[in-house]
Amino acid sequence: MSAPDRSLIEAIGLSISFGAQNMRTRVVNDVSFRIQKGEAYGLIGESGCGKSTILHALSGLNSDYEGALVLGARELPKKRGKDFFRRVQMVFQDPYGSLHPRKIVERVLAEPLAIHGFDRPSERIAETLEAVGLGPSFRYRYPHELSGGQRQRVAIARALIIEPDVLLLDEPTSALDVSVQAEILNLLKRLRRERNLTYLMVSHDLAVIAHICERAGIMHQGRIIEELSAEQIRHFQAREDYTRAFLEASIEAVARREEVGA
Repeated sequence: MSAPDRSLIEAIGLSISFGAQNMRTRVVNDVSFRIQKGEAYGLIGESGCGKSTILHALSGLNSDYEGALVLGARELPKKRGKDFFRRVQMVFQDPYGSLHPRKIVERVLAEPLAIHGFDRPSERIAETLEAVGLGPSFRYRYPHELSGGQRQRVAIARALIIEPDVLLLDEPTSALDVSVQAEILNLLKRLRRERNLTYLMVSHDLAVIAHICERAGIMHQGRIIEELSAEQIRHFQAREDYTRAFLEASIEAVARREEVGA
């Protein structure tokens, strides 16, 4: 007897094109994948391969796609409702651009609570700031008074505060210093474990994906050409020539980055 399907997120034949009707360019081509509840799944590939485009379609930022996106065994409508955003939140790449420069942290965190009708806003803000490693004094600061890592912690707190099931992570550490990246990645690992969160993470950084995700789809020219476990990534157990070349180039890049930081 086969085990029941516990997929929380599914993409089925997802295709996305951009441009005018007679000059459209397909950037995502017939992509399918499944993510189990509580799993961290990565999409990795070179810039322009379509990975962030998939994330934007799933998040509701782009409704112009073909195929189906499924959450909890139900196909998502093209126009997402309030219930979707209660369950699925996104953490963006740039912590400098994702926070309003004229709003203190307390207001940034209070707004989603008000929108979704949560009680005890002051207590929830304090609890969530503590969960991401920020003390009570941070609730009264403006974004320009925070470091890049602190801003990204606030962005993660904003996503977490309404207790979602899923976090969509769009290169969440690429704009940070290497020393700060590890802190944020370890924070994300701990939060997923403590809150039983499901992650879909997009990155061009092999080390980031292998650190966070159990499985990853390797993307090339708008397609997932193969799926690998984190263990297979670490041991170069790839089937496709492109994947092996990508893994080797990524390892060389990591080595050069470590030499520069030494």
